[in-house]
Amino acid sequence: MSSSSLHPMLNMAIKAARAAGAIINRAALDIEAVRVSQKQVNDFVTEVDRASEQAIIDTLLTAYPDHGILGEETGTEYGNRDSDYVWIIDPLDGTTNFIHGFPVYCVSIALSVRGRIEQAVVYDPTRNDLFTATRGRGAFLNERRIRVSKRTMLRDSLISTGFPYRPGDNLQHYLAMLGDVMQRASGLRRPGAAALDMAYVAAGFADGFFETGLSPWDVAAGSLLVTEAGGLVGNFTGESDFLEQRECLAGNPRIYGQLVGILGKYSKFASAGDKAAVRSAQAAEPQDETPAEGEDAE
Repeated sequence: MSSSSLHPMLNMAIKAARAAGAIINRAALDIEAVRVSQKQVNDFVTEVDRASEQAIIDTLLTAYPDHGILGEETGTEYGNRDSDYVWIIDPLDGTTNFIHGFPVYCVSIALSVRGRIEQAVVYDPTRNDLFTATRGRGAFLNERRIRVSKRTMLRDSLISTGFPYRPGDNLQHYLAMLGDVMQRASGLRRPGAAALDMAYVAAGFADGFFETGLSPWDVAAGSLLVTEAGGLVGNFTGESDFLEQRECLAGNPRIYGQLVGILGKYSKFASAGDKAAVRSAQAAEPQDETPAEGEDAE
């Protein structure tokens, strides 16, 4: 699909994503110089996040001054809070990877119109990979149409996940989920950038994805990519109203269904009986009382 045939709002989102990507790529060259202390690194990444987000906001609001903004760094302080059109943006998804020079991070931009995602861009600046979707017009990677994979059996499938573990989280709960999927799938990956994980499901590079604790800006763009590529997105019990629920599952239709069968009982929306079964299974496991080292938020 040529850029001339794209929806004008999608074209503007692509322009914004590329502007942010250029900032991130320049910063990636400098991060080695600031790796003296963790505080310096954190301050630097915060600056990169903010500069990237500002480039996106400036591009979008210059074109559409009446639109709203929901950003990871800035919340709703920019744009028109009462607009039907809200841009949901994550200027750098995968900050922990970025800090370490591990080249898996991206820019995520979605347009919500009256609560429904209509446009999506996920841009990987290290590979110059541009994933785009407009509702009803399919999903694309670098202007080539993409589809979810055709695999039908979980045992043949590659599943991606994330576990942004923080002190206070229920680690045993997550490890039980991980173990349940790991034993049944061909492989499990934890790349570290949820928006890119979902784009990879849309492209058929992975067959499914699940993660808890995600915010709308992590999954808004990726969810449209997946559905426009023929996949399904929802919470762990298979309900499609997931955006605000901090629980996300995506996959091709067959693998999605099999993952719901495994992960449904771990959902915060699961029945009391399912939750009790999970708790008793965890209680039977030997507990390691050593506190896990907290991981930076993605």
